[in-house]
Amino acid sequence: MPIYKCESSSVNPQTFPLDEIVMGLREARFKWRADQNRLKEMGGRHLPSPHTINGALELVIGALFPMRLGPNDLLQENEDFYVGHTIGVALNTLLTQVRLEVRHQHRNDVTDPAELEEKAVGIVREFARKLPGVRSLLDTDVYAAYSGDPAAKSVDEVLLCYPGVLAMVYHRLAHCLYTLGVPLVARIAAELAHGQTGIDIHPGAQIGAGFFIDHGTGVVIGETAIIGERVRLYQNVTLGAKSFPTDSNGDLSKGIARHPIVEDDVVIYAGATVLGRVTIGKGAVVGGNVWLTHDVAPGCFVRQASSSNKEALFNGNCD
Repeated sequence: MPIYKCESSSVNPQTFPLDEIVMGLREARFKWRADQNRLKEMGGRHLPSPHTINGALELVIGALFPMRLGPNDLLQENEDFYVGHTIGVALNTLLTQVRLEVRHQHRNDVTDPAELEEKAVGIVREFARKLPGVRSLLDTDVYAAYSGDPAAKSVDEVLLCYPGVLAMVYHRLAHCLYTLGVPLVARIAAELAHGQTGIDIHPGAQIGAGFFIDHGTGVVIGETAIIGERVRLYQNVTLGAKSFPTDSNGDLSKGIARHPIVEDDVVIYAGATVLGRVTIGKGAVVGGNVWLTHDVAPGCFVRQASSSNKEALFNGNCD
């Protein structure tokens, strides 16, 4: 008797070796679960859904900017009603995903389910309380993009069109979730923005007010990066790790500070790569295509050397 019955009249079950495929996939699943010691996981889905998280965040974003990113027929006199209703739906949806991660985090514990539910609700409640502050921070990012780009005709254009601003909308929300203790939900949120914009910001990165990514494609900002206020990056900038220390078993060490610190009012031009726990001092400028692995003093300009020299200025000295 076949283990799979094709219900579609458009597919002849003899056309494809479905039994063989289903058995092969079952064997692959069980091998993975055995290798990862997950054979005892029973029941339904245990992990958050990117599709569901995206739906919740789109609602939150609409509520943050109702007259720009909300529904087309929204009137200003109805804003508060729309925001209240939309935030309520979004938070309840987000709670289903936070609940899954919290349960997954404690899957090997004997924690009381009621305690886990209280923790999940508390996380989403605190996330909701942070939303006014997120909106205020995003206003500084929008204005930084508008004032920093001579091609920008209005703040509305910046909010509606600029991938760097969209990436920061998602990052501000993802960072809240990350700091509240649901890093998987936060990482999913960050990757949703990455897919839409080509800008990869880890939700753990700490970014101050007035941050502007011009053009944006190819920007990478690592988990432990710390960025001050009024910082501007251009496309293809990497704030990454220089090396990856391992433990006694040869596994990568997690959670160590390995990404740059960028102080206030720094500008980093297109194609620059800054690696390791280095500090780019306040007001410094890093030129295009520079490969940088050392500290830069405040106010300095680090540029690529002339073609006759072939070497870039890596030492952070002022020109």
